[in-house]
Amino acid sequence: MRRLALIPALGTAALLALAAPLSAAPVRFDSDPPHSQASFTIRHFFSKVPGRFKEMAVTIMLDEQNLANSSVEATIQAASIFTNNDYRDKDLRSSNFFAVDSFPTITFKSTKVTPGENGKLRIEGNLTMRGITKPIVLDGAFLGAGALDMSGYSAGYRAGFEATTTLNRKDFNIVWNQTLDQGGTMLGDDVAISIGIEAKRVEPDKAGGTPPAGKKPGK
Repeated sequence: MRRLALIPALGTAALLALAAPLSAAPVRFDSDPPHSQASFTIRHFFSKVPGRFKEMAVTIMLDEQNLANSSVEATIQAASIFTNNDYRDKDLRSSNFFAVDSFPTITFKSTKVTPGENGKLRIEGNLTMRGITKPIVLDGAFLGAGALDMSGYSAGYRAGFEATTTLNRKDFNIVWNQTLDQGGTMLGDDVAISIGIEAKRVEPDKAGGTPPAGKKPGK
């Protein structure tokens, strides 16, 4: 009798297991440089001056069914800073600011991703800049993903993301400033960061493996 009584319970458990969404392992996406950007603004006197970094590589391990299981790593080449002024860009690369000869990269590695409503994300992680590592939080969003085909041409499987945050540059030992005769300073301390990423899914090669970052199959 006990065995007969167990049959309905086992059947229900099996149905629940089948009904539950399957948990997929995160899939690697690499940023598409022409369609991705890392930009910033900082106060200069009364206005805000924009800038960006031309060279950035981002790897996202994306679990579309469970965004909390996703992660991101980014590397920015500090010397690629661009503010549309050659003299200023040279100064920004110097020891007054980013000291790119000693600290050539700016890196970010996530430690936790917390999904919110409508694709919103809270991305916690560690930012390393000018040799100093600090925890930061990005206010992000997952903008969607899917296979893209146009007139018979396949653009692959792509995903879109965006994120913003505000940093105090002094936390990373970027302290240069100029005091004004009237009081106050030339530059603000807070830097507003804006990031936009279009990433392409890394497809396994014919041998069934995934090529390492920066290496093409067969190379």
